[in-house]
Amino acid sequence: MYQEPQLCGSTNHYTMKKYISVISIPVTDQQRSKEFYEKVGFKLLIEAPMGNGETWVQLELENTQTSIALVTWFKQMPPGSVCGWVIETDDIQREIDALKAQGIEASPIDQTPWGKFAWVKDPDGNSFNFREE
Repeated sequence: MYQEPQLCGSTNHYTMKKYISVISIPVTDQQRSKEFYEKVGFKLLIEAPMGNGETWVQLELENTQTSIALVTWFKQMPPGSVCGWVIETDDIQREIDALKAQGIEASPIDQTPWGKFAWVKDPDGNSFNFREE
């Protein structure tokens, strides 16, 4: 017999999911990574002490609802272990040229039936790609 899943801290309450708000990116040096992601086009949203000597560093892309948090405290997420998230763009060549002008390496643009892609790695090896439809 089917049973409704129990939600943490709730008995019979369910809300519709809206969007992914924060993606944790594991890094070794938050300041170095913050500078890198600012070059990519992210803007600092929050930088605040959390306790235990940790700092919450959160950045966002303009006109989006998803942000990234540069984390150093998740043992199950070693730096460099996140890959595959995608930043949509209208002009991938312009994005890649702008990154290269700032000394950021990117893969060659790959044309596929589902769009153009170029991979980028942050200083710890976390990888993401730009995609143009």
